[in-house]
This record gives sequence, C-alpha cells and structure tokens, in this order.
Amino acid sequence: MVETKIVPSKPALVIEGQNKSLVVTDLHIGFESKLASNNIFVGKNTSINETISDLETIIDSIKPNSLILLGDIKSSIKSISKNEWEDVPLFFEKIKNKVETILIPGNHDANIGKLVPDGITLISSIGLVSENILLTHGHTLPSENFSHVDKIIMGHVHPVFFQEESVLNGQRVWISIRTDKQMLFPSTKGDLEIIVVPSFNKYFYATHKKQYKKSISPILEKIKKISLAKIVTLDGTIIGDESMMNHVF
Repeated sequence: MVETKIVPSKPALVIEGQNKSLVVTDLHIGFESKLASNNIFVGKNTSINETISDLETIIDSIKPNSLILLGDIKSSIKSISKNEWEDVPLFFEKIKNKVETILIPGNHDANIGKLVPDGITLISSIGLVSENILLTHGHTLPSENFSHVDKIIMGHVHPVFFQEESVLNGQRVWISIRTDKQMLFPSTKGDLEIIVVPSFNKYFYATHKKQYKKSISPILEKIKKISLAKIVTLDGTIIGDESMMNHVF
C-alpha cells in the first residue's frame, strides 16, 4: 500500500511504496507578466531562481526516486509568453539533473511539449495511477476506469485559508476530504479521500476572499456530501474541519 505524507513546512507531498515520489503542483512559471500588467513587479529571474532553489532543496532533503508535477507549470493558458519560452526549459533542465521528472499537464499547460526537453516524461492530462492513488491536476473528471482507486491527489484550486481575524488569513493550506466514492464513480461503493495540494508558487495567496480568483474543479463540484475534512497549514497544524470548508478556496 502506498503511503502519503506532507513535507513539513513545504507545499510538497511524498508518496511512498516500492519507490518514493515527491509531488508538487501549480508552479505557474511566468506569472510575473500578469503581475506587471497590474503594476506589480518581481525582479527579473527572481521567481524562477527561487522556484528552482526551493525545489532542489526539498529534493536534496527527501531524496525521492522521482518528481511528479501535477500541472500548471506555466502561467499563460493558451499561449506561451516570452518569459515562459526562457524560464520553463531552464526549470526542466535544472530539475532533470536532480531527479527523474514526470509531468501531468494542467489547464495552463497548452503546448507545454514545445518547452519540455528530452529526459522529462510527459504523460496524458488524464493522470497517473500509483497502486490505490490517482494523481491528476484536477481540472477534468476522472473516468470510471479509475474507480478502483481510493485516493485522489490533485492541485488546480490553490487552496488558501480565509478568516480575517486569524493570523493565518490568506495563507496556503492543505485540504483532505473524505466522501462517498459514488459521488465520482457511480458504479462503485466505498470511501474516497481527496488531497488538495497547495500551490508551490508562494506568491499565490491573498488576504481577502473576494479578491482571490479561484479555479473551479469538476472533481470538487461533483462532491455533494463531505463526511470528513481537514484543513491543514503548511507546517502540519490542523486548523479546520468539514464545517469550515467555506473558509478555503
């Protein structure tokens, strides 16, 4: 059986069975262009160098057999920006020298194949199954072909905790949801856990919920009933349950 655990104080997950994999999501390389259009400027090469350095530090600490990227490596949706033409290949070249790397494309990764160098495993956006776990970006519904899994690990929605009187207001969080498997796979009974991984991009936070543009996931939209849920900070502290789900996303 594959086990999952979060990397302390990092937006990264370890799945471990016969092999150990590190899982991260939503890097949104090239996001600076959108910030600049709103007169918010991040120093040239600052974010890509931070992203590479932060991820290399985690890889050196965890020593995984592989790195699984759950999508949205780039920021623009339908096009490839000038920054992305430069920074996305740079990211992959640096990381592939550290660890075997697998990319599951997200909704922002159109034409990502043009930016992926040799040595990176680019698979279908449908996702990847590891024993009892489906790893997917989260912007598409899994088919009944995956009904045997009892856990889904996804990104896409960039979960953030909103409670204005809390010191944790606007911070990235983990979410674990337990629900009836039939909500997603009508032909199958049993329990299903969904783990939502926070964005690896540390600039994706907000202090007011109405100012935070959330992404809609058909997986989460399908869930009409949550039996149990946990909202967890990056350092592993449980700060909420199913009664507080309106404080996230």
